Amino acid sequence: MITVFKTSWPLLLGMLLLMLGNGLQGSLLGVRGPGLGFSSLEMSLVMSAYFAGFLIASRVTPNMIRRVGHVRVFAALGSLVSAALLLFPSVQDPMAWVLGRVVIGFCFCGVYVTAESWLNNASTNETRGQALSAYMIVQMLGVIIAQGLLVLPDPSGFLLFIVPSVLVSIAFAPILLSISPTPAFESTKPMSLRELFHTSPLGFVGMFLMGSVFAAQFGMAAVYATQAGLTLGQIPFFTAAFYVGALLFQYPIGWISDRSDRRVLVAISAGIAGLASLTGMLFGGNYYILLASAFLIGGLSNPLYSLLIAYTNDFLQHEDMAAASAGLLFVNGLGAIAGPLVIGYAMQAFGPPGFFILLSVVLLLLTAYAIYRMTQRPAPTVDETSAYQTMMPTATPVSMEVAQEWAIETAEAEAEAHLAEDKDRSSAA
Repeated sequence: MITVFKTSWPLLLGMLLLMLGNGLQGSLLGVRGPGLGFSSLEMSLVMSAYFAGFLIASRVTPNMIRRVGHVRVFAALGSLVSAALLLFPSVQDPMAWVLGRVVIGFCFCGVYVTAESWLNNASTNETRGQALSAYMIVQMLGVIIAQGLLVLPDPSGFLLFIVPSVLVSIAFAPILLSISPTPAFESTKPMSLRELFHTSPLGFVGMFLMGSVFAAQFGMAAVYATQAGLTLGQIPFFTAAFYVGALLFQYPIGWISDRSDRRVLVAISAGIAGLASLTGMLFGGNYYILLASAFLIGGLSNPLYSLLIAYTNDFLQHEDMAAASAGLLFVNGLGAIAGPLVIGYAMQAFGPPGFFILLSVVLLLLTAYAIYRMTQRPAPTVDETSAYQTMMPTATPVSMEVAQEWAIETAEAEAEAHLAEDKDRSSAA
């Protein structure tokens, strides 16, 4: 891991600054919108728009890079993000914010695709898994730290919109000054949704539901906190609790998943997160219970993204993993678009508790479906399972394919090791 930071620190630093800007603007809009009189439903449209732009860019950006190159795409999208961030305080209309969020989601996805292709190009077979882990840790830390910036000045002014714009602009300097362009890459054609569902029904359904859960956390947590009456000093801690939990729970859940029936772990993790959501709904007046609920929800739901990918891989041949990952990414994106919309409708109907009501329904639904799937076919043995690789729900096609490459290489190395052990036993006998 130290080697990865030494060789890729400019890229990782740039991504940290980008995530500071991205994490701050999402929470800032969640606080600013209700203050301007935007309804829960209008804010849900604003938050959902980011993921619509993100999903579009995941399909479009590879073609853009093939036409004009990595550097031009990277610089152009970064400039658009910086400009769009400054338009939000100038145009106080929900539909204008929706369009702005589509642009920002599109641009951030394109930036991630470009940066991840550079990271993959700089990695070797031995360091690819570590590089991806470092990248995901930096992204999560950026979102967590960004929440602390929310308390600095008055969110009703312009300064907090200028800060993420400046952070995004600065982020490109260490990346563009230290990394040379990489060859254009070919995007993988996704597996058909029908084939993907038949391969792993739990992976398919779970990725859709987890897309909605993550989008609700990333887009609507600050909206909920504002409408629930949390102070400006409390909101950042509440929103950060989701990501602190996600960061701390990734490794232990991944370690357990490589040694047990992953469906059991999906059911337990989603069930506990669902109960934590119910606790937040019932005791929302207690700030510390809200923090604990957010910590458990984020900590137990976000690793399910990686867990469901690994579980789907358990039923795939190596040559099909990349195509399946593209399909899973698309399904997750559809869930991410739907999540804030449904949460916004629930909050419009039931008030702030609607945030936790929908989270609990989705998570407990996943629990029930995982238990049902256990009755439909036996679990693969531990020796037959693929390796767990930490992934964020904001993954792009590039990071998904990098993770799949790492999983394939790990599986092949383990197979060779088992074969060597068998030969040694035969020789000893």
